[in-house]
Amino acid sequence: MKKTMKKVLFAATECSPFWSTGGLGDVVGSLPRAIRNSGIDIRVILPLFESGVDKNNLKKEGVIYVPVSWRNQYCGIFSHERDGVTYYFVENEYYFKRQSIYGQFDDGERFAFFSRAIWEVVRFLDWKPDIVHCNDWQTALVPIYHKLMYPDLGNIKDIFTIHNIEYQGKFDKNILGDVFGISGSDYNLVEFDGCINLMKGAIECCDKLTTVSPTYARQLGDNFYAMGLSDIIRKNAHKMIGILNGIDEELYDPRTDKSVFKQYSAEDIAGKAENKRELQKLLNLPVSDAPVIAVISRLAAHKGIDLIKYALGDILKENVQLVVLGKGDRYYEEYFSYMHQTSPGKICTVIAFNKDLAQKVYAGSDILLMPSKSEPCGLSQMIACRYGSVPVVRATGGLKDSVISYDRKGGNGFLFEKYSTEEFLSAVQTALSIYGTPKWEEIRRNAMTTDFSWRKSSKEYVKLYKDLN
Repeated sequence: MKKTMKKVLFAATECSPFWSTGGLGDVVGSLPRAIRNSGIDIRVILPLFESGVDKNNLKKEGVIYVPVSWRNQYCGIFSHERDGVTYYFVENEYYFKRQSIYGQFDDGERFAFFSRAIWEVVRFLDWKPDIVHCNDWQTALVPIYHKLMYPDLGNIKDIFTIHNIEYQGKFDKNILGDVFGISGSDYNLVEFDGCINLMKGAIECCDKLTTVSPTYARQLGDNFYAMGLSDIIRKNAHKMIGILNGIDEELYDPRTDKSVFKQYSAEDIAGKAENKRELQKLLNLPVSDAPVIAVISRLAAHKGIDLIKYALGDILKENVQLVVLGKGDRYYEEYFSYMHQTSPGKICTVIAFNKDLAQKVYAGSDILLMPSKSEPCGLSQMIACRYGSVPVVRATGGLKDSVISYDRKGGNGFLFEKYSTEEFLSAVQTALSIYGTPKWEEIRRNAMTTDFSWRKSSKEYVKLYKDLN
């Protein structure tokens, strides 16, 4: 069995619980653990950022030097085993000892180093993968470098996953050679719309292309969703598959979550009412039976925040309380902060990314709003369901694939199709009209018992890995 076991190196820039900025970190932290006992030897490779892991707990595998265009950069290689998964960490303090993971002036060079380091680490290790699975633009250079610079490793297959096509790794063409080490004769591989586009190059060079939900995979053929890359997606549609993300059901479990005020379950729901009361007290909202509506989101237009803004006046006419938790565009931060000040007892706005508070809001709220314009997969709607906060979502991307309409068998939420204030408001009002009835208890129970684990999705990845030859 060991002789035929597929070996997969999972490459990413973030991984919970080491460091994570959102959904990608959750996926990288959960998916390899779900796969590890399925006849796949899956390991993870990450940059060694300054915070999130104690270097004293890591095993030093060795030191190599990595070419980055004309530079030759130090690269320490460390390993660590956690929950049955081996993690490799690529060390270079010049590139990775920073205050934040992303948003640095030299991100192109930093992730060019990481991408080349992956292939140099593959050469260095005794363990040789059959597949290198890359994620988002920060590792988009991996399949490109494989094609251009590592022909001796040509028997390894490349998978590239698009978690969010909005972020494509675009750079001025003048740094092609100096930063990325790619010759002018190969510019066509990464050129798109007059500039370097690393995601475009990865789509062209990879052996298999995946994204994080079946609906999003279909939508990426439409330029409304593909952010300019629809023609490239359609050209490579033969190698594309959409697999819905799951969530870590051990991490997101109201029965064991230490962040909530009182633990509870779908079978013993009484504790949810206590979570609601304690949340109201914590946020200085009147303690009442009024439905608590939550928005836990990046405050950005593509998350549908403008629909919430336009519908807010009508929503507040109802006997409701609204909790907004998130950061994002300054315009929306200031708007919801203003509404917090002018609508005491109705709205509480917290401008922050606060995981502990987010768990308390999931547990203490009745309804979650997620009217996204575009949503590759979305995890908030799944987490909300686990905690009995019924989602109201637009039927797009992974929201459409994970939320079942309340009026269908197994209904666990409320959906609307058209991106309009009227349809969104109608869905919210429908939810409010059912709230407090036996039907609501059925919907909430369906939500809490929907299987959002990685069990099904991991089987699809295992099949993908085993079939890729």
